[in-house]
Amino acid sequence: MIDTSPPPLPIKRRLKSIAPLQLGKILAVIYGVIGVLFIPFFLSLSAVSAHLPAGQRSGVMALGVGIALAMPLLYAVMGFVFGALGALIYNLVAKWMGGIEVEVE
Repeated sequence: MIDTSPPPLPIKRRLKSIAPLQLGKILAVIYGVIGVLFIPFFLSLSAVSAHLPAGQRSGVMALGVGIALAMPLLYAVMGFVFGALGALIYNLVAKWMGGIEVEVE
């Protein structure tokens, strides 16, 4: 049987509010994953330190490993904080301007 009904029309919806804690959690995970992706770059700092004089080598190695371990956590915390703040600011602006209009089917 052939469907002769017209295609569904797009419906415009307005995003009026974003839950700050939910957006903060989502961005914390996303930014944490991004931080994990950067671990090899920070560990390469430790590998480069093998070419330094013996007195400077240990400090640069410790710095590279420390940054590699701290950055995913720091990125996740910053993602949460800025996600929650961004949602709060969006909610305030959306009250004045009416929110973002999106089309859905």
